[in-house]
Amino acid sequence: MKDFIKFDFSNFKGDVFGGITAGIVALPLALAFGVSSGLGPSAGLYGAIFVSFFAAMFGGTSTQISGPTAPMTAVSMVMIAGLIAVNDGDLERALPAILTVFILAGIMQVLLGVSGLGKYIKYIPYPVVSGFMTAIGLIILITQILPSLGYYPEEDMTYVDSFKPQAKEIILDNILKEEAGEGLLVLDHFEETVKRAHLISDEQIIQEAKTLAGANASGVIGALKVIPKAISHVNWLELLLALGTIIIIYGFKKITTTIPSTLVALVVMTLIAIGFGLDYRPIEEIPGGIPIPNMGVFTQFDFGTISPYIFTALTLALLGSIDSLLTSVVADNMTKTKHNPNKELVGQGIGNSIAGLFGGIPGAGATIRTVVNINAGGRTRLSGMMAGLLLLAILLAIGPIASMIPAAVLAGILITVGIGVMDYKGLKAIPYMPKSEVIVMIIVMVLSSVWNLVYAVGIGMVLASLMFMKKMGDLTAEHSDVKSLEEEKAWADEKNFPEHLKAEVFVKHLKGPLFFGSTSDFQQLAKQIPDTASTIIIRMGRMQYIDQSGLYAMEDVLVDLVKDDKNILMVNVLNQPKYMLEKIDIIPDLVPENQQFKSFDDAIVWVKNNI
Repeated sequence: MKDFIKFDFSNFKGDVFGGITAGIVALPLALAFGVSSGLGPSAGLYGAIFVSFFAAMFGGTSTQISGPTAPMTAVSMVMIAGLIAVNDGDLERALPAILTVFILAGIMQVLLGVSGLGKYIKYIPYPVVSGFMTAIGLIILITQILPSLGYYPEEDMTYVDSFKPQAKEIILDNILKEEAGEGLLVLDHFEETVKRAHLISDEQIIQEAKTLAGANASGVIGALKVIPKAISHVNWLELLLALGTIIIIYGFKKITTTIPSTLVALVVMTLIAIGFGLDYRPIEEIPGGIPIPNMGVFTQFDFGTISPYIFTALTLALLGSIDSLLTSVVADNMTKTKHNPNKELVGQGIGNSIAGLFGGIPGAGATIRTVVNINAGGRTRLSGMMAGLLLLAILLAIGPIASMIPAAVLAGILITVGIGVMDYKGLKAIPYMPKSEVIVMIIVMVLSSVWNLVYAVGIGMVLASLMFMKKMGDLTAEHSDVKSLEEEKAWADEKNFPEHLKAEVFVKHLKGPLFFGSTSDFQQLAKQIPDTASTIIIRMGRMQYIDQSGLYAMEDVLVDLVKDDKNILMVNVLNQPKYMLEKIDIIPDLVPENQQFKSFDDAIVWVKNNI
């Protein structure tokens, strides 16, 4: 705990300047990610404040700047849309459950750090990460086309009207469900159902139709379906504001990188919109004052509501951990330091949990903001805490003024984020990558984009694991053929084996692990040994590991060989395989102690004396 409350003030000036600079860079992105998530700009700002401050305070990377990131926002966006839809389009009703999932994700990160499991995150295959990151870019890019064109499906009454029949069905179905729960849905009281149906107002129907229209146009598929409508209803002012933002972001970088181009674009385009009195669409209002906890996460907690999203919380936890630890490696390379991965996960988890409690979206270590902090002089965790405090000061000072930012400007910022987050390195390598890895990457990318981010990552992990096991099994089998001593290439200590015994003795060289991916090849052993052979020598000095599948496969083969009166000799059995063999009594029931040898020369002595 001392490490958590002890601060290093030796670089105070550099940390303050680094934190302020990083906070300025984070501001436009925090607002944009908040809007993209569906919770509004204030949620992005709250997330940036609390994740940055507490992840720095409790984390294991001194120079890390944390906050909302594109991958975390994309996963959150899917979950938020789902919970809002379940709650009939009412964000206020859905908010406690949404924030509970965020808090749960933070708790899972803390557990990953406390249990020391953070080190295993590095084993997630690159094709899965690459496909996922490219999908994140595509999702952000495509879903921001509509607001950049100034088109909002739920406000297009022609589009909304097409959902009225479905809206009426849903409202009537809800009435029937309510009456069934009240015990009124019986023939004698059916008049009550008719009475309630007549009381359905046009406003109710329109509101339900708007919810359906918004849900139908959400996500990549939904956005692609309504893009033709958006183009035919384009708001040229909104489009020009978005294009102006994009041009400034890319153009200003060519002038200087000292000042963040996203902030320049945000300020310039907002001033133009306000200064010329343009009739633009502003972002949602950002409330002023100190953020307060949302106690609904406790008073309205319902496990049944969030249980379908536990895997989403785990995905957020893992994704945030990967994102943060990769950024930590970048920070280490720049500062010649060494981060503490488990402590970093604890810090990130605490930050995300507290952010969720106050209504903020989750975040992770942000590479660009961390690099900016280091280049500006940040060297200790005070810099990350300072970035959070700066954003809090901005919220308190200009929260209402920030509410005047055009929505199209944030859409333009997000489009550049979507373009930048895609993994071009992985895409360029497709012609040279193994086909199996390309398949995994494309499957993850497509499924993440058009179906479900969470399930896509799971499927990608399973496919990558299966392909890896298949490859390992093939390699093991390739170097572990069953041949007679005359046919197999002899090892150095086998060259002096007596010629007259070679036809009767078969040697099995086990090289590499015997696991469930290679058991089928091992099971061919008994089939390939002729009846004339009386002794099988199994050389196990290069087999470091055997799993349960391999163990039982070996047992089946040895049982058959013993039944056929074959002598089984084992040479140089290593510790882990020997322990497993002893656990199910292969040793000594099938291979007695006197048929186990430390060296091949000892086995030869036994063969000469017994054959």
